[in-house]
Amino acid sequence: MKYKFDLEDRLINFVVNIKTIIDSLPGDKFSSNLYAQISRSSTSTVLNYAEAQGAESYNDFVHKIKIVLKELRECQATLKMIDRMKLIENVSLVEIINENTELISIFVKSVQTATRNKGSGN
Repeated sequence: MKYKFDLEDRLINFVVNIKTIIDSLPGDKFSSNLYAQISRSSTSTVLNYAEAQGAESYNDFVHKIKIVLKELRECQATLKMIDRMKLIENVSLVEIINENTELISIFVKSVQTATRNKGSGN
């Protein structure tokens, strides 16, 4: 079986998993702040990636990919806070944090590759 690597679908699945987690957060004010923060940053990853696909220039592409990377790092910090504060009982966040880490690695490489290719005239 051939697997298709579709980064947009992977980011969408990431957001779906984030929603499942944040829907489990308690309703206190602090948790509501985390809910809003991770909701915005996770959805931003997909939307900025989609914009990068239609970038008007090399610089526009790299800028949007760097925004995706920034938002993924924000998600990761928020997930770690949720995990360390044990805001969701009986739920392990290890899998989603690992996926977040893998996505960060992919986008770091993407920026490095784009930068290297620009320098070589490609």
